[in-house]
Amino acid sequence: MNFYGSMEAAWQRAGSLLCVGLDPDPSRLPAHLAARPDAVFAFCRAIVDATAPFACAFKPQIAYFAAARAEEQLETLIAHIHREHPGKPVILDAKRGDIGATAEQYAREAFERYRADAVTVNPYMGFDSIEPWLAWRDRGVFLLCRTSNPGGSDLQSLDVGGERLFERVARLAAGPWNGSGQLGLVVGATFPEELARVRAIVGPMPLLVPGIGAQGGDIEATVRAGGPRMIVNSSRAILYAGAGEDFAEAAAAAAQATREALREALARP
Repeated sequence: MNFYGSMEAAWQRAGSLLCVGLDPDPSRLPAHLAARPDAVFAFCRAIVDATAPFACAFKPQIAYFAAARAEEQLETLIAHIHREHPGKPVILDAKRGDIGATAEQYAREAFERYRADAVTVNPYMGFDSIEPWLAWRDRGVFLLCRTSNPGGSDLQSLDVGGERLFERVARLAAGPWNGSGQLGLVVGATFPEELARVRAIVGPMPLLVPGIGAQGGDIEATVRAGGPRMIVNSSRAILYAGAGEDFAEAAAAAAQATREALREALARP
């Protein structure tokens, strides 16, 4: 089964669009974990185990692990998710983008070392920088399209021959670049009008949608714009819902509330 077949099964099994982002900041870990040599793993494992009933996927952000010298803990964490929560895809948020030979090595890092099911990739060096990722035919590749940060408008909204740059990326990703059917797009919840425009261009292509929660994206507007085939990510609002020894229980409550809000929005006409 390819990644998007796995994602379809995960959506159905979980009854959820929620993806829990794993961005472990050592300065924000609960005090009772902070001194542990495996503190990053212990924190994320507890979050994963507590929120798994409410999530369709998990999205570790590689920079948080690398900055904490915790790459091996990331490997262990992804192995834990695959073993203990089978059917929950892991999307490695790496945002890599480089020429072909280097892209091959980044792809090996994501798919062989970390065993991620999908990865985020920067498409702005063109198709030859994306093609090496597609050699792993059972994995997914999410291209940055309309990102959730305000500065994304600096380039992504530029006019390129009568359409905006993010629209051109969407059109290429849904058309000539997607011969293998492995591509999806990253589109921020903070720009629902642009999200609706991308959905109109790409049809049923899966969209990874960050920006709800701490970034302020509105769930109702997001679901109205993007429809059901979304992986809607929330990171800090779930990870740091609690700061004490009951942090995992607080994260579970936040994840459940977010899942229910997404369900309710999806059920409305």
